Amino acid sequence: MSKESESSNNVSLENEERRKFFGKTALLGAGAVAAPMTATMFATMAKANAAEAANSATIHPGELDEYYGFWSGGHSGEVRILGIPSMRELMRIPVFNIDSATGWGLTDESKRIKGDSAHLLAGDSHHPHMSMTDGRYNGKYVFINDKANTRVARIRCDIMKTDKITTIPNCQAIHGLRVQKVPHTKYLFANAEFRIPHPNNGLNMDDVPGYYTLFNGVDAESMDVSWQIIVDGNLDNTDADYTGKYAFSTCYNSEGAIDLTGSMKAERDHLVIFNIERIEAAVKAGKFITLAGSDVPVLDGRKGSDLTRYVPVPKNPHGINTAPGGKYAVANGKLSPTVTVFQLDKFDALFEDKIKPRDTVVAEVELGLGPLHTAFDGKGNAFTTLFIDSQVCKWNVEKAIQAYNGENVDYILQKLDVHYQPGHNHTSMGETRDADGKYLVSLQKFAKDRFLQCGPLHPENDQLIDISGDEMKLIHDGPTYAEPHDCMIVHRSKVKTRKLYDREDPTFAGTIAMAKADGVNVHTDNKIIRDGNKVRVYMTSVAPAYGMNEFSVKQGDEVTVVITNLDQIEDVTHGFCMVNHGVQMEISPQQTASVTFMADKPGVQWFYCNWFCHALHMEMRGRMLVEPA
Repeated sequence: MSKESESSNNVSLENEERRKFFGKTALLGAGAVAAPMTATMFATMAKANAAEAANSATIHPGELDEYYGFWSGGHSGEVRILGIPSMRELMRIPVFNIDSATGWGLTDESKRIKGDSAHLLAGDSHHPHMSMTDGRYNGKYVFINDKANTRVARIRCDIMKTDKITTIPNCQAIHGLRVQKVPHTKYLFANAEFRIPHPNNGLNMDDVPGYYTLFNGVDAESMDVSWQIIVDGNLDNTDADYTGKYAFSTCYNSEGAIDLTGSMKAERDHLVIFNIERIEAAVKAGKFITLAGSDVPVLDGRKGSDLTRYVPVPKNPHGINTAPGGKYAVANGKLSPTVTVFQLDKFDALFEDKIKPRDTVVAEVELGLGPLHTAFDGKGNAFTTLFIDSQVCKWNVEKAIQAYNGENVDYILQKLDVHYQPGHNHTSMGETRDADGKYLVSLQKFAKDRFLQCGPLHPENDQLIDISGDEMKLIHDGPTYAEPHDCMIVHRSKVKTRKLYDREDPTFAGTIAMAKADGVNVHTDNKIIRDGNKVRVYMTSVAPAYGMNEFSVKQGDEVTVVITNLDQIEDVTHGFCMVNHGVQMEISPQQTASVTFMADKPGVQWFYCNWFCHALHMEMRGRMLVEPA
């Protein structure tokens, strides 16, 4: 242990003993003699108590959390919002999954958003990241990827709903995902992981050397794919710098293998660096091809390309994380006990061929077994998850560079046990210029013996760690359902949500346009429009009643029910559930929502409000009368 660490530990222990002492003296009965409190001791105690209270995970009734945490739901296909530091789950945002509470995947609006993938009922959401302006969160969007079905999605932060989903062509399995930080989020960077033949039409499946995958630039506003870059290897994670010039991705399987053993032979794989300005210029100049079935510009970024540079790093690297100051980025070795530190301002010289690829590396130091991801506190310290060791390692970046250069300095400051096998971690505001060094979340993949047994399937484990002091302190430990893959922590001041929907919100603009074509004002009219065997039922709702108690259709009709919630109280959400038809949806205040289904059962079919809205909620119901065919 260094003298600095030893000194800080002694101070910490001294403060702890003082707190214990004062706690005991406060309990002394009448007549007991307490030691006199000096001004220095009082100040020390007050400072310690204030620091402890400021970073307490306890949020009392009526209090609000300081941060929003956006959690990927992994193979549940959703995004979850947690309050931090309480770690209370506040909301679940359905994205790639089906959600019966909101009707996501059932309603006409959600099917339009899902587009060509509306028939897919599952997803694997991995990496949530918020849009930025000048390297700071702007609270506009959160983006998330679907590894299972090669999609990316966008969530509007004003309503916390998914508003765009894009299927990436020419690829399989979008894994790494990050945003362009500067000057604003023009692009969403998305890694396709698996190498496939092109065209993938079943005629060249044995041409393994010809397989390749693609790095994708997605327009953050339109959510269209702007360009794709062919690369060597399998792309893993990605990040971007603080100049807007570069994005970079870790790549494994430089061997080009299709089996486990073959993809682990090389001692080094690589970090591939993408020059965004050169890519844009090449697209503008028409120096691209297109692949079968897509008109997206495709450029060759394999080794030797002017668009990319490949830096060798050990071994099967996984996470790549940019430090808040924008000076360094860290690649995590996974199958090597090392992390590799890059100095980002050297990338200009690299692309001008003034230096060699490894000259961008300023440190490569050992931390422990299985380094996967690194987060930062904005104070020069880094926190790396060690999967095999089940630890988080706190280390100092500048000291690591000194040690790499031969100086006798201890760059590892602390190791904290976490339970068990941590993957991603994230610090409060840690991927922006505003990293504040208050909290670290560590996401564990295993949790045996941590919680009550609930059968063969175990929960996984979120742990919240206070990093505001010299030492990491675990302050929350809690189970989470599949899967806490990744998260991000945003100060609540960055997020401005609506209390009510705008009546012209683009989410349901298509439904309102349909109503106008039918001559219906969705905010005033309760009407039935019959178009052959298609029936459109328009109704309003005000607690505790729908604007229409019953409507008649014929067996076999395709029925679309459109409901507009006219309530103006922010928590009076209504629902619509058609019994025995697998149909239900949410309609929040001032929202218009619709759902389409077949009236395939003759007789009386009841519908009701399935979101509690009023003392007479149970009475909010009506009948669909279905004449037999």
